[in-house]
Formats: sequence, C-alpha cells, structure tokens
Amino acid sequence: MRIKVLFFGFTHDLTGLREEQVELGEGEDLQGLRRLYENRFPRLSEFAGSLLFAVNQQIADPLAVLHEGDEVAFMPPVSGGTDGDLYRITNDKILASDLARALQAPEDGAVVTFEGVVRNHSNGRKTLYLEYEAYGTMAVRKMEEIGAEAKEKFRINSVGIIHRTGRLEIGETSVAIVVTAAHRRPAFEACQYLIDRLKQVVPVWKKEYFEDGEVWVEGEGQKRVLAGAPR
Repeated sequence: MRIKVLFFGFTHDLTGLREEQVELGEGEDLQGLRRLYENRFPRLSEFAGSLLFAVNQQIADPLAVLHEGDEVAFMPPVSGGTDGDLYRITNDKILASDLARALQAPEDGAVVTFEGVVRNHSNGRKTLYLEYEAYGTMAVRKMEEIGAEAKEKFRINSVGIIHRTGRLEIGETSVAIVVTAAHRRPAFEACQYLIDRLKQVVPVWKKEYFEDGEVWVEGEGQKRVLAGAPR
C-alpha cells in the first residue's frame, strides 16, 4: 500500500524531507513505519519517546494500523508549548480525546478535560452558527503563559489547549483544555483556572450569527458589537 508521510519541525531537519510517498506492506502499523524511518535516519531514534504522530490529521496511537492513501505526519511533541505541554490554534475539528491521549503519562492519576461547545442560543436569540478569529502566533504564546501560570499554582503534570477558528456549527467544540495530574483536585482546579484565563487574555474573537443579524462578542459576552445582517 502507498501512504504519504509528512515531516515537521526538527523531524524535517533530521530527515531532510518535507514529504514523500512510501510503499508499505498491508497491515503495517504506525510503529513499523517509525522503525522504517529510524533505520534510514538513526537520529530519529533519539527522540522516539517524544515524537507525536498524526494519521489523516488526527493524533494517533503508535499501534494504529495504516491503510492505503493515509497521510502520516511526524511531529515534535509540542506545537507552541514546552515541557510536554501542547498549545495550538487550528481550523480543523477538535477531538479532545486525542489531546488527552497525547498528554497522558504513566505518572498521571487524573486527566480532566473541558470542552467549550457551540450552543443553539444566546441572550434569547436562536444562534445559527459561530465564527472564531485569532491572532494565531500571539494566541499560542498567551496559551503558553497561562499554562505556565497554572503549573506554578497547582500540582499538575501537563497542560493542553486547542482553540478552533473559522466557522463552527451548533454542537461543535470551539476549545478543548486537558490537564493531567497525580490527583484529581489540582487537575480540576487548574482546568477551571485555564478556561477563565483564556477568556481574559488569549486573543481569540467570536462572531455570533442569528436569523436577523450578527454580532462580535467581546469579554465573555459582556460587550456585543453589531456586525450587520447575516451573510
């Protein structure tokens, strides 16, 4: 079978590749693909415990079986984060379970996940859909900052925050926060702290669309800016 392999961050530097097509035997898994590239590029093995892998743009388990036409990405452990944390702005649908799986480690006794989802109403009006816009590089940097704050305040092990941009339909996840810790109380407390701080300082803006108009929402809905009729 033939699959497409992409390389990001230092994996690009180590292999000298951006992408390539590779032939694998039927039933090969992600771990087998990793070994194939470690044999070609031995320095990759030095980072075996820290790499993340995505299959078709979703974080994947190392034992995931690959199929004809799959797209596999070799990625550094962090997208805008440090110390095993993960911070990201994305246009893709968010699966909080993938984020939790990427962060969970053997020393964790608690994994707390928060998902903010698009509801079908706001201030007594029926919501059609939302659009989110972010100042991407600054947003990731501010996520890093509040993640560091949380790790100073609470006895936690890792933090993951992913915020989506673009058009979101009712019921879709706009933001996911995952906190891992040895015990549940600090994990719960840190997760609450992170969503509150995210709303305060991370440069992400929301526009709500209704049947009779649209508005930008600022500061947890405290200020609403008229944006005209819906498109």
